[in-house]
Amino acid sequence: MDIDIKLINDTKGFLDEEEGKCLYDTALRASRTAPCLEIGSYCGKSTLYLGAACKKNSSILFSIDHHKGSEEQQPGEEYFDPELFDAQIGRVDTLRMFRKTIESAGIEDTVVPMVCKSEVAACKWATPLGLVFIDGGHSIESVFSDYNSWAGHIQPGGYLLIHDIFPDPTMGGQAPYHIYNLAMASGLFRKVSRVKTLGVLRRKKCGEIPEEIF
Repeated sequence: MDIDIKLINDTKGFLDEEEGKCLYDTALRASRTAPCLEIGSYCGKSTLYLGAACKKNSSILFSIDHHKGSEEQQPGEEYFDPELFDAQIGRVDTLRMFRKTIESAGIEDTVVPMVCKSEVAACKWATPLGLVFIDGGHSIESVFSDYNSWAGHIQPGGYLLIHDIFPDPTMGGQAPYHIYNLAMASGLFRKVSRVKTLGVLRRKKCGEIPEEIF
């Protein structure tokens, strides 16, 4: 991978190294034919993997995040980080860290930051995508909105990746797992792999013979 490991380790985020490598490898395949898109960039750890792969293929990564932090990152919540709290505006603001990350990685000409809610960006979207990575808010309403807004924009043969899948409710929230199962039940996708909490699905091509799901 053409990524600075030190920069990855220094960048705030919740992505495991094996999951990151899976993001890179999948985006390397997907970005050969179409741009990629991520929902929930936080400070840019996932963006480093996806952006490096897109850059290698002279493609584009659209990176959507309102940069106000997800539900569990607010003051008083489990994943609140005081370094990301802007006292002047009275809220979490991850945009500054995110911009610093992509600048340090040299992927500013590859990554297109979109500072908004994902459903707003999807409203008039018309570009087929080779990959969509869902890792934004983790409430059922938020994850369902992200899936419902973007699954239809993945081109046949393209990839849907969902982070923080926990079949065991004692290990983590269930919203991403429910959406993963919803995607599988839709008949639009087939399972490719699971790497720790990252699920990789591929959109079926027209006339594709269904494969057994392991």
